[in-house]
Amino acid sequence: MTVWSAAGQRAIQRCDTLGAAPYSEAEGQLFRRFLTPAHAHAIEAVGGWMREAGLTTHIDPIGNLVGRSKAARDAPALLIGSHIDSVHNAGRYDGPLGVMIGIECAAALARRASPLPFAIEVIAFGDEEGSRFPLSMMGSRALTVPLGEEALEQTDGDGVSVAEALRAFGLDPAEVPAAVRPPGQIIAYVEPHIEQGPVLEAAGLPVGVVTGIAGQVRLIVRFTGEAGHAGTTPMRLRRDPIAAAAECVLAIEQICAAGPADLVGTVGRILPSSAAFNVIAGRVEMGVDVRAANDPTRDTAVEAISREIAAIAARRGVAVGLERAQTLPASPCDPHLVALMEDAVGAVGVSPLRLVSGAGHDAMIMAALAPTAMLFIRCAGGVSHNPAESATPEDADIACRALLAFIERLAADFKGFAP
Repeated sequence: MTVWSAAGQRAIQRCDTLGAAPYSEAEGQLFRRFLTPAHAHAIEAVGGWMREAGLTTHIDPIGNLVGRSKAARDAPALLIGSHIDSVHNAGRYDGPLGVMIGIECAAALARRASPLPFAIEVIAFGDEEGSRFPLSMMGSRALTVPLGEEALEQTDGDGVSVAEALRAFGLDPAEVPAAVRPPGQIIAYVEPHIEQGPVLEAAGLPVGVVTGIAGQVRLIVRFTGEAGHAGTTPMRLRRDPIAAAAECVLAIEQICAAGPADLVGTVGRILPSSAAFNVIAGRVEMGVDVRAANDPTRDTAVEAISREIAAIAARRGVAVGLERAQTLPASPCDPHLVALMEDAVGAVGVSPLRLVSGAGHDAMIMAALAPTAMLFIRCAGGVSHNPAESATPEDADIACRALLAFIERLAADFKGFAP
């Protein structure tokens, strides 16, 4: 077994270790929320692994775990990381695998005689998923902007506020603004992460180079028709909002399928006012999610979808209201870093495949602080947010080698690199 195959195996095994008690709140499944005892246990374990890799560790004011390599106190840092919180009944690799790969690279670099022109920092964000409090990605947000009272006053399902949870965790809410990292302190942020999709597996590739994170729009569509009896209302006299919603689902599918490959549209929920077999519902609420690699493509699709929804509603004699519930801008990765990552992936014998992340990541928040790059790792079947989530030691090994090759290229290019 080579040193790198040992690293890949160790990264996977450590993720598996974090997948059970005491690192989970739920018996028989993985559920690790921000600022809980399970989170504290995870910090303790991951902090130990960071120190074994030669990193000095601390917990920042928002509860992120940070490990830093030996370097001059004022040296800028390359930040490598991901998150260690999870959704309910989660898989073991979404987030933690990126942290473990960062630790393995830090350990390999610590064994080298020649120092880097920058420090390596590995960060384990405490909150990305938003599984406990309404605001997601609090760990990375706190590094880019001061979190105000509104954020700290949010409460979880038990009525516990972020401020109260921080105090219970041994942190001072008044210190949260100090988590913000000054401009220039971080030269770049790199996030290794499982793909959470099937593209790499379909291409037969262990890793891929992310060009950016898709922009997202969420729409809430409300149809109002006329409730009626299923047996006594003739078909020609019906104003059925469920039928209108069903036609809209197909229209959304057709509009997005006709667009660029990175454009996707999803109807994630349809909620009728009646769930009875023998009732024509009077109202229906439909949730629509539209994403694309760039905002103009996404917005053009949203406009087309909105027009088609209005036309279908008018033709079927139902009223419709449309609300834009969320807009997240696309977050392109830094082109220079993408090129370096492509070169690094090729250097470890893998054909570089560029792909867009349809899922959100801390990298989209960190882009406000520093140039960003992402490396995707193949996951079986593209399954994620699911206990069946799976990644192999071999692929983790290749990701470790590719990330180390990226760091070497960034170091060689450092004087010419303008963050």
